[in-house]
Amino acid sequence: MPIFEYQCRDCGTKFEKILSSAAAAGVHCKSCDSPRVEKLLSIFAVSGTSSRALSPEDGPCGACGAPRRGMCGE
Repeated sequence: MPIFEYQCRDCGTKFEKILSSAAAAGVHCKSCDSPRVEKLLSIFAVSGTSSRALSPEDGPCGACGAPRRGMCGE
């Protein structure tokens, strides 16, 4: 199930809820119990342990055919 982030329009408290999309309609503020909450735009995060995953691969670009990765459009 996804994690949704909310902010209360009455007291300003920011909080997270793990909910199904169907249950997201009945959310109340965890501080003041107000139903006036706004769903915030969340940033997707990925974590990993491999440093190789963070560095570009050697060789030609598979998207544009440039001789090296990272040269797209040059």
